[in-house]
Amino acid sequence: MPAGSSKKRERQYEHIKESAEDRGASKSRAKEIAARTVNKERARSGESKQASSTSTKDPKSASQRGGQRSHQGSKGPTRDQLYEEAKKKNIEGRSSMNKEQLRKAVGK
Repeated sequence: MPAGSSKKRERQYEHIKESAEDRGASKSRAKEIAARTVNKERARSGESKQASSTSTKDPKSASQRGGQRSHQGSKGPTRDQLYEEAKKKNIEGRSSMNKEQLRKAVGK
C-alpha cells in the first residue's frame, strides 16, 4: 500500500489480496487486483487527488456490481445477459437462440 493510506484501506488491501490468492491468483496478480480495487474505492470516496470518470461516476461499487462487467470488453453483454433481457421482453423461442440471434431479438 502507498504511504499515507488509512488503516481501513490497508486492511481492505490485505483482505482483497489474500482472497485473490485463495482463488488461485499469483502473488503479483493478487497485489494488482487489490491495489486497483482499493484505488478505485479511494477515488469513489474522494480520498484521492485524481480519479477517472468510471471510478467516480459508476452508480455501484465493484462489490455491488458482482462482476457484471468483467471480461465483456468490446463484445458487449454475455449470452446469459441477453437471454435475461429477452425473457423480460417475452421474446418467443429465446431458449434456442444463440448470442447473435438474442442480440438482434432484443435490439442491441
